[in-house]
Amino acid sequence: MSKLPTPAERLRSLLAAAGSLTLHVPGGRCDLIGAHRVEAGRILLDKPDVVPLEPEVAAVLELTDIVPTPTRARVRARATFAGWLGESAGGVMVLDLAEATLQDPAYGADSEISVDPADFAAAAPDPLAEVEADLLCHLDASHPGAIDRLARLIPPHHLHGVRRIVPVRLDRYGVVLRLEFAARARDVRLPFPTPLDKPEEAGERMQELYARARCCRGGH
Repeated sequence: MSKLPTPAERLRSLLAAAGSLTLHVPGGRCDLIGAHRVEAGRILLDKPDVVPLEPEVAAVLELTDIVPTPTRARVRARATFAGWLGESAGGVMVLDLAEATLQDPAYGADSEISVDPADFAAAAPDPLAEVEADLLCHLDASHPGAIDRLARLIPPHHLHGVRRIVPVRLDRYGVVLRLEFAARARDVRLPFPTPLDKPEEAGERMQELYARARCCRGGH
């Protein structure tokens, strides 16, 4: 099985890439646009009006991750962060995280993974988290020939009946292509020879995949 980010790393990556979150507190909810960040493993929020003026407030943050490229079933993952909001200096709210959960088909169909707050705090986001969407859209829109080359790394019997191939994930461990059939879809991960450590290495890793594809057909 190809290596995946840990669930804690995936949650950190989702927060790093997300432009918005939904906040639920007793008696209200609101959408936070560009109002969150993670520092030293803590989730910080610009204080929204919906939060009551109390020392600590029970709160739940929800996040939905969408495939940035045009494909079916565009929800890639859902994440929930539950705990207590308390006010810090400068009107910034800090979530004292009690529980975090991840739903992502890459870790098993219909699975909900619970992540320990300490593991979340210790994890780091993927190096490509904040640029993944731009890189995937560029690959899909500007380099259709590259997708065809990458498809050579997929066993031929998996390609029977495929109508379209779309890149749907990119992280330090590799790229994921979605094989779209008439009535279903299948995701295939193509691992990099070695994980990357910084965004600038993405081009080099993709070239390594293209080189492998030139030397084989369908993994043979």
